[in-house]
Formats: sequence, structure tokens, C-alpha cells
Amino acid sequence: MKAEVVQGDLLDQTVDVIVNAWNRNIIPWWLLLPQGVSRAIKRRAGLQPFREVGKHGPIPLGEAVLTSAGKLPFQGIIHVAGINGFWRASEYSIRHSVRNAMSLAEQHGYNSIAFPIIGSGSGNFSRPKALEIMLDELSQLHTELHVIVVQFNR
Repeated sequence: MKAEVVQGDLLDQTVDVIVNAWNRNIIPWWLLLPQGVSRAIKRRAGLQPFREVGKHGPIPLGEAVLTSAGKLPFQGIIHVAGINGFWRASEYSIRHSVRNAMSLAEQHGYNSIAFPIIGSGSGNFSRPKALEIMLDELSQLHTELHVIVVQFNR
């Protein structure tokens, strides 16, 4: 499948579900100062999605968890554990985050999904390389989902 790459804000996309590049939930969400995508979600969605993701406990690296979208207009938010305990992303964490988010979206019958570039913010991974890994992983999947990868202009 071929993903659409756009410039813009993840929260302004017209999709069923968005992906939040999250951590592994080892530190409780209420002790963290969210950055990047998570901060934007917290500001616009409120605390409900973070309360829900916190109930899942530690999330294995690269795994995905679905929550409500809070006050956002989406049907849900898929939180992926895209960074390890040292706040670093890797090719493994990026590939598995993409694969598991897509699997979860398909399981729940969504038609469209929007991703940020996983690992390129707090994960300190090269943004162009992270995008390349994501697009390669998405190209290997066979899905009917409309997929958007959003490049945020800093």
C-alpha cells in the first residue's frame, strides 16, 4: 500500500483515528510533561485519553493501545510505544509501532488513519530516516485503510 505524506498538523486531519507517538507507560502519565504530539493532544483532547492509556500499564516497545479521542473529533487515538526507557527511538520501535497501529486500526474497522513521524521528536531519531522506515513498513502491508503520514512544520 502507498501512504500519503502531507505537511501540516496531525490534529487537523480528516481521519477516523490518529496515532500518538507515546512512551512505554513505565512512568505514570501524570508525572510526565508531554511534548510534541502528546502535548498537542493533551491541550485539545483533555486528559481522558491519557487516563485510559495509563490503565494499560507498561506497554512493550513497539506495541499499540487504543483509547477514546477525548474532545477531539476522531473515533479514537492509537498510542504507540515508539521510544524506549532511555527516550530513544530505533528502527525496531518505529517499524513495530507502525505495524501494530495498523493492525489495531484494522481490527476495529477504521477506514483511515494519520501518523506523525514516529521517533523523530522526543525519540531523537533522524526525521528523514524515520519517515523512510515508516513508508517502507507501510509499503509492505496489504490494507484498505487510507493512510496519511503528517510532517509537522516546526
